[in-house]
Amino acid sequence: MSGDTTGPAEGAPAGPGTVAGLDLKPALEAVLMVVDEPATEEHLARILERPRRQIAGALRELADEYTAQGRGFELRFVAGGWRFYTRAAYAPAVERLVLDGQTARLTQAALETLAVVAYRQPVSRSRVSAVRGVNCDGVMRTLLQRGLVEEAGAEPETGAILYRTTTYFLERMGLRGLDELPELAPFLPEAEAIEAETQEGVPSFDPDAPDAPDAEDADD
Repeated sequence: MSGDTTGPAEGAPAGPGTVAGLDLKPALEAVLMVVDEPATEEHLARILERPRRQIAGALRELADEYTAQGRGFELRFVAGGWRFYTRAAYAPAVERLVLDGQTARLTQAALETLAVVAYRQPVSRSRVSAVRGVNCDGVMRTLLQRGLVEEAGAEPETGAILYRTTTYFLERMGLRGLDELPELAPFLPEAEAIEAETQEGVPSFDPDAPDAPDAEDADD
């Protein structure tokens, strides 16, 4: 298949001055150190002029080597690509550096809203507000600004904008896809009951309406 035959043209030089002449594993490490998002095996194969199958094998070998050596980082396949992550056991040290003197964590309101979007997507703001029982327009704006959710078209019946989680959400959560979200079934009866009780009492929040309420959660 074409995905497994990516590489230099037949007869092309593969000396030390070419990308194809580089040692594969160190070259992968160098590239993965500077990527802004998970790199796919296809992309890495094009960059390093190697067959995808060879790239995939080397990535898995590197991941196993880092684990066996007990490194403070790990190479993980997340959101369709590969990227370096801090090993969970050493996360407190990194958090100490990153969060020193600032509060970068999402508020409880934002986390609850993000969870509703993740499990109900695509979903409108009014639907999210009904589940939570409170106007969440402000929280949704925060999630949009942080790139965790995005617009996903409009609801045919009402024209309301629908929202879904992003690839960045998967990356930050360390998930390959939405199918890896924790099972929600044990909590569904309670969630459905809450939504049924609040659907009538929560207004349909239209951010474009001139007098739309914006009684945002105090903890956002």
